[in-house]
Amino acid sequence: MVTNTKPYSEACEQNKAPILAVLREVFTHPGLILEIGAGTGQHAVHFTRHLPHLLWQPTDLAENLSGIQLWSAEAKLPNLRQPLELEVCRQPWPVTKAVGVFSANTAHIMAWPVVECLFRGIGLVLESGGAFCLYGPFNYGGHYISAGNAEFDLWLRSWSPESGLRDFDDLDRLAADNGLRLQCDYPMPVNNRTLVWVRD
Repeated sequence: MVTNTKPYSEACEQNKAPILAVLREVFTHPGLILEIGAGTGQHAVHFTRHLPHLLWQPTDLAENLSGIQLWSAEAKLPNLRQPLELEVCRQPWPVTKAVGVFSANTAHIMAWPVVECLFRGIGLVLESGGAFCLYGPFNYGGHYISAGNAEFDLWLRSWSPESGLRDFDDLDRLAADNGLRLQCDYPMPVNNRTLVWVRD
């Protein structure tokens, strides 16, 4: 059944302002930003509207593209590209060069081998000096930073045994293996973080 109702995420609505504040600090130079896992499309519209110096390329799995297109069509923003299908383990990616990469709430949904594909692909497309911003809940030193995160992790693993909160150290090692260096770790509301790596 085809629907013209835009998908909606309350979490996106709540976190878009604090994430935008970080992106304003990180994505200061004009250029193409690749968003991986654009979901509903709410983030893409909000960030593109408030960061007019950027050309924003949302991507996601094929089944999510129609919802993103509905948000894009309504917004009519000249710097927001039509969404593209992207499966991170399938090379080559539809975008081969970007000055920045953004992804929210994806690493804990993906199986670990897919997270490895994510970082490998970003290492290939990110230009020198470019930044990768990854938003979500993370563990540190193998420990949860809140009871809420622990409960969320249990729920994720009951939904899919291959999902679950990722540990910062594991992600940082993956980043280093793919030519990325940690620049900043921003605390965010509701026990989330935004991790920023840069390509030297």
